Amino acid sequence: MSNLVEIRDVEFGYAERSILSGLQMDFPRGKVIAVMGGSGSGKTTILRLIGGQIRARSGSVKVDGQSVNDLNKAGLFSLRRKMGMLFQHGALFTDLSVFDNVAFPMREHTDFSESVIRDLVLLKLHAVGLRNAAHLMPSEISGGMARRVALARAVALDPQLIMYDEPFAGLDPISMGVTANLIRQLNDALGSTSVLVSHDVHESFAIADYVYFLSQGKIVAHGTPEQMMASDDPYVRQFVHAEPDGPVPFHYPGSSLAQDLGLKEPA
Repeated sequence: MSNLVEIRDVEFGYAERSILSGLQMDFPRGKVIAVMGGSGSGKTTILRLIGGQIRARSGSVKVDGQSVNDLNKAGLFSLRRKMGMLFQHGALFTDLSVFDNVAFPMREHTDFSESVIRDLVLLKLHAVGLRNAAHLMPSEISGGMARRVALARAVALDPQLIMYDEPFAGLDPISMGVTANLIRQLNDALGSTSVLVSHDVHESFAIADYVYFLSQGKIVAHGTPEQMMASDDPYVRQFVHAEPDGPVPFHYPGSSLAQDLGLKEPA
């Protein structure tokens, strides 16, 4: 099976601060790949590299055989038409109705007539269970419903690649389960590749084909959800089982509290 996205030896950072180091990742066509890790580990940065919002210092990021780093503005826009993005918290246009939010990418990137757009929007909304909410405004629907509208918008153009940035954040258990199932069902129906950035172990493991774990900008473990659940790796065990003690410290690294307060270090 070929890979839709390939990341090889990628280094990225801001000034002297390294964010990603030695990254090697494959995203096969038709699969759901979860990228997991603690806050600040570089997960969302990977999505931005794939979409070309930022460029790697070194190494390569290829999407559908094209090197993202080598594309000009027109090339990037063309590549992004093959991508869908579900932003953290949905990011709906607050002044547009549910219908117009989903219609937006169609009107922006196609020459479809309004009658065709109407039918396509209703089909996408029906797929996420919100066809009868098409006339409502984002302020008139719940957070879970807004996330489903954002999902319908993300798949509006039947993209080859769908990226999800924390799709389960802030959702109740029912909405979380519904959203997870929709991600899997839409991926399989469209034959897309999905990249899922999430902290939620249970929902992500239930729908993912493969999992990458990041820590401090590096891949520390990868495998199937079953392999990760059975892993003896200290980082994976701490993350999967929500253990307070392990390789990931609670405090940001630096001087001790005693040093900052001018006190004697405890023995």
